[in-house]
Amino acid sequence: MNKKIITTILLSGMVFGASSQMTEPTDSLVKELHEIVVTAKQPATKLVGTTLVSTIAGSDLQNVGSCRDVLAQLPMISVQDDNVEIAGKGTPAIYIDGRPLCDGDELRLIQSSNIKRVELILAPGAMYDGDTRAVLKIYTKKNFIEGLSLTEHANVTVRRRWSGNNMLDMNYRSGKWDYFATGVIARNNSMIRGTTTNTLDYDGKTTVVGGTQHNTYPTVNGSVKGGVNYAAGDRSLGMYYRFSPERGDFENKGDEWIDDTQPIERNINNEMKSRGHHLSAYYDDLFDGKYNFHFDGDFHSSFSKENTVTSYPGSEIGNVESNNRRHSTLWAGKAYVTFKLGKGNFTGGTQDSYTHTTLDYLMLNPEVGEYIPSSFTDASQTSAAAFMSWSSTRGRLSLTAGVRYEYVDYVFRVDGKKDEDVSRTENLLTPDVSIGWTINDESQVGLSYRVATVKPPYSRLTGSLTYVGRHEIEGGNPLLRDEKMHDVQLFGMWRDFILQANFTRSLDTYAFVKKIYQADNLQLIMQPVNIDISSLDLFLVWSKNIMKWSPNFTAGLHKQWLALDGMKYNRPYFVYYLDNLVSLKKDFQLTVNIHGQTSGDMHTNRFAASNFVTDLGVRKTFLDNALAVKLEVTDVFNTRNNNWSMNTYGIEMNKIQSYDHRGVSLGIQYQLRPRKSKYKGESAAQGELNRL
Repeated sequence: MNKKIITTILLSGMVFGASSQMTEPTDSLVKELHEIVVTAKQPATKLVGTTLVSTIAGSDLQNVGSCRDVLAQLPMISVQDDNVEIAGKGTPAIYIDGRPLCDGDELRLIQSSNIKRVELILAPGAMYDGDTRAVLKIYTKKNFIEGLSLTEHANVTVRRRWSGNNMLDMNYRSGKWDYFATGVIARNNSMIRGTTTNTLDYDGKTTVVGGTQHNTYPTVNGSVKGGVNYAAGDRSLGMYYRFSPERGDFENKGDEWIDDTQPIERNINNEMKSRGHHLSAYYDDLFDGKYNFHFDGDFHSSFSKENTVTSYPGSEIGNVESNNRRHSTLWAGKAYVTFKLGKGNFTGGTQDSYTHTTLDYLMLNPEVGEYIPSSFTDASQTSAAAFMSWSSTRGRLSLTAGVRYEYVDYVFRVDGKKDEDVSRTENLLTPDVSIGWTINDESQVGLSYRVATVKPPYSRLTGSLTYVGRHEIEGGNPLLRDEKMHDVQLFGMWRDFILQANFTRSLDTYAFVKKIYQADNLQLIMQPVNIDISSLDLFLVWSKNIMKWSPNFTAGLHKQWLALDGMKYNRPYFVYYLDNLVSLKKDFQLTVNIHGQTSGDMHTNRFAASNFVTDLGVRKTFLDNALAVKLEVTDVFNTRNNNWSMNTYGIEMNKIQSYDHRGVSLGIQYQLRPRKSKYKGESAAQGELNRL
């Protein structure tokens, strides 16, 4: 394809944009790391600009088990069950060979022996949505086995209740075509016990509103996914469809009281059904030997309904019944071109989406309906974004600069009528820049600055209220504004040490508060409100290979500055992680992971301290690594603390909770001629999917 055709494509629909990491801005160092064989004398992790690159192939981590097990042993990454978090940054966007992670079960499916490297991007560029604070990219080894390959994984967990899941992944390759299918079925059951008390001044006297909870959450869910991929030379294309049903029966047996009155027994039963459809397609091609074009398209539709009944056995209080129906639809497209420009790489593209979500809440109790009325709301958003980035590595210096422009038209309707106070049209411009310097083979330093717009989840924007108890309500806030975030990060690496310092100034982020709701009797409402907050996160990481032992220690500090309604929420908290991997004889692997934190504030919540939360795991492989068995024990000493408190608008709330984190899990996985899918599609609008 000649230059005129390329120019026509760009002018006819593509606005330039980019992410520094998607184009591998630090080409020289990253590509060198691709072929490194890690030994005990060489760290498995390198700081490349503002990205931590961990080479798994050739290291002790290649035999640790699944992808989930690998992530749990890497610096700054914490894994609890299937939840992955980055220290100081929360939940990351996760990509496997360029495509977004479908669900946490997929992390158990990929074997560590098939992983080439993991990149932790700590300063995402213009290509990513504003709510993406970190990106995990997992790259697997190439495997061109013809014919059929499959992986079967089964897991059983026993805590206060038992849970189990089974996953079967199949792939058939013939020439240039790949056909793949995955089926998952899971039954989960968790239990929470707790007590909640609210203390406030009401009508001139101290009043206490309290309740106890004994919650069980049995759910059955599954997914069926099938797709095809075609690859020939520099051209590849593919698509997949996924169907995800779920059913749950929530039950809460407890009581509630006010002041010194006799507690009243209260039971809450919630039946939930949901289903989701997702269709994704991509096209990737190289034109003229230097222009790489990539397109992703997504369609997502989900529907859920809930029926909730709150009853008070043994009293004259009538049942409170409500119905909740939600339907969401997303259309999204993303296209970009990458090519050499000057001494660096330039990527330009556009990301566009249309989202529509409706929420119908029907209160069936006339008395409660006086202050918690039925509501019928829907929200739609049209978003068109353009982004561009240029990155270059010259000698020891690496530089990336990008900018993202986004047009957003948000319409909020109540009972079919547009709410002019909530609906809005915005034009957003957010730049980012990062610079890295390689001092020597053992020392690197990086600095980044980013401006981002973070949109709240649609579940927080609803105007409906939910009945919790005779004196308690929960609700969203349709008046929530988008967060404007300024983020400055400093990175450094010296030998076996990594330092990360992150200062963030957020305007109009949101936090939950509790306050009095105007009604005929005492009602407390918990809902999100906009706040301005500054925070500092500081982490120091040490990791080293010592014979058969691979320790990884992280110590961190979170300090925020927040004032709301005359109250300050500034108490810092400290966290620590000590991950240990020991390679034993006869293909045994032992993991001992310990973490904890002190008490401190996160937004308006004060979390209690947890000390020496310990997880143990033993893994053994058989049949030349085709069969793997792993036994895990979580929260061995039952020291994980889930208590937290809130003090807002004159209401002091204390929540004491007991979760079922301690338990035993047995996982068995068998692989027949395993190989990875070559699907190269990405998410066209991962941020919007997260909001839904």
